[in-house]
Amino acid sequence: MARYTGPHCRLCRREGLKLYLKGDRCYTGKCAIDRRSYAPGQHGQGRKKVSEYGIQLRAKQKARRIYGVLEKPFRNYFEHAERQPGVTGENLLRLLERRLDNVVYRLGLGASRVEARQLVLHGHFTVNGKKVNIPSFQVRVGDEIAVREKSKASPRIKELMERSADRTPPAWMEYDSQEAKGRVIALPSRDQIDAPVEEHLIVELYSR
Repeated sequence: MARYTGPHCRLCRREGLKLYLKGDRCYTGKCAIDRRSYAPGQHGQGRKKVSEYGIQLRAKQKARRIYGVLEKPFRNYFEHAERQPGVTGENLLRLLERRLDNVVYRLGLGASRVEARQLVLHGHFTVNGKKVNIPSFQVRVGDEIAVREKSKASPRIKELMERSADRTPPAWMEYDSQEAKGRVIALPSRDQIDAPVEEHLIVELYSR
């Protein structure tokens, strides 16, 4: 399964804001963007004139990196969003939000989407009682996402379960912290998606 394996802090510096890809580290003084708030590379501190295309490209790259999706799958999400009724940009974000790794992260059962993806790959979660180890799995309204009983003995899973009790899930989900179990109660609306993404720029980019 293809995935990005380079330094995650470099991605935040390139986009000029925290993408919270490293979990707890992003909230400490070790965060790279707090120490070096300019783009990586030899010419990172130089002033650059950004074209309209460049602005659109950065919006797309930011969305890709927030959700941890490579270029080809991201393009497939966009084409799927185009075929759905409604606003294409909002459809795109809705598809990305409904990825299983993102849902696990939103429930507080992963310190970052990167960790949530790894935990899903290792088979620590079930959807409607069946183990699912595909991070891109699309959850639907009514689906129940839970920590596997066998996984609850894991020290890291225990820690995440305790921390998730203090986290408020998005309005389109409900969560039982005692059972470490969440449920999708509605499709997310745009105002319920707090990712700093300008989806209209992505639509403009792919429409060129």
